[in-house]
Amino acid sequence: MPDRGGGPTGPRIRVGRPSRRARTLLMTLGVLAVLGMAFTMFAGFWTDWLWYRSVRYSSVFTTTLWTKIGLFFVFGLLMALAVGFNIWLAHRLRPPLSAMSTEQQNLDRYRMGIAPFKKWLLLGITALVGLIAGASAAGQWRTWLMWVNGVSFGRKDPQFKLDVSFFAFDLPWYRFLLGFGFAAVILSVIAAALTHYLYGGLRLTSPGGRATAAATGHLSVLIGVFVAFKAVAYWLDRYGLAVKSSDFKATDNWTGLRYVDANAYLPAKTILFCIAVICALLFFATIWRRTWQLPVIGFGLMVLSAILIGGLYPAIVQKFQVQPNEQAKEAPYVEKNLQATREAYGIDGTQVTEYPGRSRTEDKTELRDDADAAASVRIMDPNIVSPTFQQLQQMRNYYAFPTNLDVDRYSKDGKDQDTVIGLRELNLAGIPKKNWINNHFRYTHGYGVVAAKGTEVDSEGRPVFTESDLPSKGELPRYEQRIYYGEKTTTYSIVGGPQEEIDYSDDSGEKPTRYQGDGGVDLSNPVNRAAYAVAFNEPQILYSGAIGDGSRILYNRTPKERVEAVAPWLTIDGDAYPAVVDGKIQWIVDAYTTTNGYPYASRTTLGDTTADSLTATNDNRAVVAQQNQVNYIRNSVKATVDAYTGDVKLYQWDTEDPVLKTWMKAFPDTVQPRSEISDALMAHLRYPQDLFKVQRELLTRYHVKDADTFLSGSEVWQVPDDPTNKTGDAVPPYYLSMKMPDQKEQAFSLTTTFTPNGRDNLSAFMAVDAEAGTDGYGKIRILKVPTSTTVDGPKQVQSQFNSEQDIAESIRLLRGGDSEVEYGNLLTVPLDGGLLYVEPVYVRGGGLKYPLLRKVLVTYGGNTAFENTLGEALDKVFGAQGKAPEPPDEGRDEGTTRPPATGDPTVQEALDDAQKAFEAGQEALRKNDWAAYGEAQKDLQDALSRAEEAQSRAGRSGGAENSGDKNGEKNGEKAGEGESGSGSGPRPSDSPAGGSGGG
Repeated sequence: MPDRGGGPTGPRIRVGRPSRRARTLLMTLGVLAVLGMAFTMFAGFWTDWLWYRSVRYSSVFTTTLWTKIGLFFVFGLLMALAVGFNIWLAHRLRPPLSAMSTEQQNLDRYRMGIAPFKKWLLLGITALVGLIAGASAAGQWRTWLMWVNGVSFGRKDPQFKLDVSFFAFDLPWYRFLLGFGFAAVILSVIAAALTHYLYGGLRLTSPGGRATAAATGHLSVLIGVFVAFKAVAYWLDRYGLAVKSSDFKATDNWTGLRYVDANAYLPAKTILFCIAVICALLFFATIWRRTWQLPVIGFGLMVLSAILIGGLYPAIVQKFQVQPNEQAKEAPYVEKNLQATREAYGIDGTQVTEYPGRSRTEDKTELRDDADAAASVRIMDPNIVSPTFQQLQQMRNYYAFPTNLDVDRYSKDGKDQDTVIGLRELNLAGIPKKNWINNHFRYTHGYGVVAAKGTEVDSEGRPVFTESDLPSKGELPRYEQRIYYGEKTTTYSIVGGPQEEIDYSDDSGEKPTRYQGDGGVDLSNPVNRAAYAVAFNEPQILYSGAIGDGSRILYNRTPKERVEAVAPWLTIDGDAYPAVVDGKIQWIVDAYTTTNGYPYASRTTLGDTTADSLTATNDNRAVVAQQNQVNYIRNSVKATVDAYTGDVKLYQWDTEDPVLKTWMKAFPDTVQPRSEISDALMAHLRYPQDLFKVQRELLTRYHVKDADTFLSGSEVWQVPDDPTNKTGDAVPPYYLSMKMPDQKEQAFSLTTTFTPNGRDNLSAFMAVDAEAGTDGYGKIRILKVPTSTTVDGPKQVQSQFNSEQDIAESIRLLRGGDSEVEYGNLLTVPLDGGLLYVEPVYVRGGGLKYPLLRKVLVTYGGNTAFENTLGEALDKVFGAQGKAPEPPDEGRDEGTTRPPATGDPTVQEALDDAQKAFEAGQEALRKNDWAAYGEAQKDLQDALSRAEEAQSRAGRSGGAENSGDKNGEKNGEKAGEGESGSGSGPRPSDSPAGGSGGG
């Protein structure tokens, strides 16, 4: 027993070995820690597998997983074998101890220290480098799949006459292999040199030879392999010139060979390849010659050649051959770049037409009528009116609309109508009481579509809703209104189990529901629950009584997240938009195939190119592929995400795209053929904004086809800044139904403007046919204004608007009190050789928390109008009235606020009173006098009731054709119509004083 007693100097404590209980506890804790780590890794893997299986894209998960595993083990094993073999060989070639120098004998203690662990040390080193190399190789799964599945582009590069697929699919894989080879050789050289030094093969300070013959031969072979790889690198660099970027003239991302590349760098790379091969052979020869003399000389020659031939010679050619006559020397290569860039970005079919910029028609009446036919001008700006939708249609605080609404087309009476649309999505920030059950079990989904006409507002400047209220009703056919998947749905929900969800609330209270869809992952299995409890770091998932049979967990719920997950090889557009299709709300997502290896095509950075004034202020409308450089892009896939079930479908859109064909080979049966797109879905597909923004950025330089013009830089344009705000960001493109000069009727289009580089006047107007399924879809038209003609650009129009005295005074009055003025989208419409600008102006003021349309700016040919309605503004600009609108059904005149005449004086008197009451209400609204507005509404209802009673009596006594109820209803509607004649008059239930828009 150890002595625990004290001595003459005091007590002594002797620390013994831990007790058996302590050792058992430590071992148990260690085992539990290992098991915990293992289950955490398993939970991540298992939940991913369950999610992919739930969306029926398990093949994407397995293909990606097995590809990563294969690359990890193959390249990890190759790296481990390369390094391990060279360490073993260096140890095997060590000199006998008797031959070791004094320096090496001093290393005995190190050799003796590692001697018992040599095998484990070797295994540890090789395992470490193998793990690092394998992890790096696993990240190249896209490169491997594109190489092994690559298909032909059917186009050859102009320099080497190789198919584009070599540069897009093959060259990236060869470069990876080369980089891996360099890494393996460098690590092997380092490991072998250290081993040789440790065991006496290399000596640093000892007299005599610095290396044994065996060490010399071993290291020479490794260096020879390195130089051989350098020879391969020189050879591949020849092809790399076709996809090399440089700053050149009008573009910062010029790609492809120039004169100096073709006539200096290309032959230099060939010469350096030959020198490197000879140098590698000299290193290999040291196995027999046992001397470093020739290899060192050869290596020095290679370095000198790289400096003289690869650096100095091209600089001389550039200085003395190219610069004195640059235009003529570079022109053939610029033409190749122009052609390749236009092909790679799909702008080779762009139609550029000279456009006078000024009208030649003197008949103002004709111009006024043409203005109505030129475009269905959208005065309802989807980027402004979201707060209006929010205030009038939110209904409950736990619903919300996106910051920027969307524009779509819906057909009514056989005619397409531009529509502003938004979904009433779930807003967890507005939940009355937040807790885990409410956040994840009770408040789980949004409810309903809200849509409004894009070209009309009511008499108070509010949207004319075509689908509204809760549940939503209106012109849309019946559809599933619950929204479980949306842009604002960023957290998980658990549905379908014992816990009921809140469907929606009305005056009678909350309506309960249970999810009936097949989306999400089943949580009935305890293993699944445990895995999600770990993956989501939420223990309550494991033991909560709110989870039971039928419970399903919904996550990855934004459309962009879901499409990115099932198709990780696609680049996703920044703006998904909703549409009602075949009784369902479908999110439509545009997706792109890209590559960075199209020879001669100049590169662009997607993150910069797709940024504009909207992406800067809207988190949901993100830019695509932040800072991802590409030089080829196609909108190859149209995807849909069901807002109720979360079901994801991918449709092949570009049937000729070789990049998409390659990915379809790699992931078979994931992309459905284009023929599977239904007519109902096709009606809502459109040309994507991000692709358009990329193309317009390229067209600022590549609208020219002549090399001399391109080199001179005289025709370089720029995308103007958004004049309606002060952010300094680019103006966004706008969807608009309009007619270009060569079109016979309006087409749904995406439009933008250009200004000269560094100036504000207009250079050109660009539009693309955006309506899918039509013959003209994707056709880009540019109207180019002559450089000798000065036409106001967007910024100048806005400046003119702000500086004109009468308009400035009107704006000052609109800003009275605490009101704020917000400028809507400045739309541009080609009209009879000139350009018509239209800008809605909104006011957010008084007690209102949302913007209302109060004025419309119109500018044409130097004439500017600032009126209450678009029609009035057009009339003033052209000095002529437009054609009266066609009367609606049953002869009701929507163009005026006064009702049709009647022969009964009592009815007429009542209707006159109704008109006066309506006008009094409008005056009260303008003054924000809600008390007077309420009195006017009472007078209006009283007058309409008297008119209805009088008309009913007349109908009963005189046998009128129409019943009094019908005429009273119609006349009441007429009396309530606004100045624009486009919507019903104010009602107490939805007025700012009494409805959901109260201020």
